[in-house]
Amino acid sequence: MLDPQTVADRSAATMWAGDAASQALGMVLDEVRPGYARISMRVRADMVNGHSICHGGLVFALADSAFAFACNSYNRVAVAQACDIVFVAPARLGDVLVAEAVERSRFGRNGIYDVTVTAGADGGSGGGGLVAEFRGRSRQIAGTLAEESEP
Repeated sequence: MLDPQTVADRSAATMWAGDAASQALGMVLDEVRPGYARISMRVRADMVNGHSICHGGLVFALADSAFAFACNSYNRVAVAQACDIVFVAPARLGDVLVAEAVERSRFGRNGIYDVTVTAGADGGSGGGGLVAEFRGRSRQIAGTLAEESEP
């Protein structure tokens, strides 16, 4: 039987290989472990809206991607059944956004995950100001992501 971190790593690698959307947005999968994921993304010129701030849909997309990697870290296919976001402060051109997803509860085939999005210009661990708080509710469906046996 594989240890939980290996399962999380394999699940994430399989998901990342097929995640064209996150990759096209320049997201980087910084860390994954059981029930947790951290993804970062630099705000590019093509992500800024008419108010000269990062488009809220792209902040949501970053949070949603972190949520997806966290809730799929057990190698059981999980999808969003509901999620919401509260925008706290704007992100600006050049900011590095960091979305940290943390599992709050898993029960049956359901899960609840909180994602905090912060902004910083240094490309580090976020550490900057709070941009948004996201809550995702997941539902496991049939299937697994990666091979579950030893290589």
